[in-house]
Amino acid sequence: KKYDAAVVGAPFDGGTTYRSGTRFGPQGIRRISALYSPYNFEMGVDLREQMTLCDTGDVFTIPANIEKAFDQISNGVGFIAASGAFPIVLGGDHSIGFPTVRGVASCTSKKIGIVHFDRHADIQEKDLDERMHTTPYFHATNLPNVPPKNLVQIGIGGWQVPRAALPVMRQRRPTVFSVSDVEELGPEKVIEMALDRAWDGVDAVWLSFDIDCIDAAFVPGTGWPEPGGFLPREALKMVGLVAKEGLCGMEIVEVSPPYDTSDITSLMALRVIVDTLGSLVAHGKMGAHKHIIDKPFSPF
Repeated sequence: KKYDAAVVGAPFDGGTTYRSGTRFGPQGIRRISALYSPYNFEMGVDLREQMTLCDTGDVFTIPANIEKAFDQISNGVGFIAASGAFPIVLGGDHSIGFPTVRGVASCTSKKIGIVHFDRHADIQEKDLDERMHTTPYFHATNLPNVPPKNLVQIGIGGWQVPRAALPVMRQRRPTVFSVSDVEELGPEKVIEMALDRAWDGVDAVWLSFDIDCIDAAFVPGTGWPEPGGFLPREALKMVGLVAKEGLCGMEIVEVSPPYDTSDITSLMALRVIVDTLGSLVAHGKMGAHKHIIDKPFSPF
């Protein structure tokens, strides 16, 4: 119980529908982390001085068994969450978005909202007859304490949103912002609206950041690159504003080092993580979620 935050890798890409490689995401993010210091000039934050952090290693995932891998991931995240530490999950494809939330949700009787950055809706029930990386938010919002009305999706659009997702979106009514919405309204207004919805009637919020929400020019190392996404500075601005209000954990997904160039996608993923931590620390929100952890960890 002595750590404020704990990193855990979820090296799983068995939910990928086309270009695999995200199983190497945790390796790539950890490797490039040697490039950074713990101090941020603009924030005036030194993470080494102002918080405690550990790396718990990787979840032992099962490449040929999606459901068993999901149980393993929920167990790893649930164990960390039950300790009171802030889980930082390194994916992995976005199918892990269901078991990660399930892990945290299993340790609390309180309700959890989700802020989901992505170019893809990821809310259809199945893909290729399995719970693939296009499906996590159908299943996450089936959890009794993760209401679909508190799911906010930012960046959705382009030519890779399956039509199978649309009936579910109409039925469950998540709040969806496209890149054009952010462009027209501005990052600050969009996040103000997003937080109002995500926090409505819940006790904590989970952050899921799919690296492909950023324009493909900046993140070539991902399985489903989509031109027309966010600029890095837009994405970082929004992440900082979300974290400012507090979070119960986060994940970064869809980093695929085999497709990367000069580690720039892994570096962007790392930057999202440290900006989140920096914002939590700067605004006194690191550890603010601990009050929701009111149930013991029980393995799946």
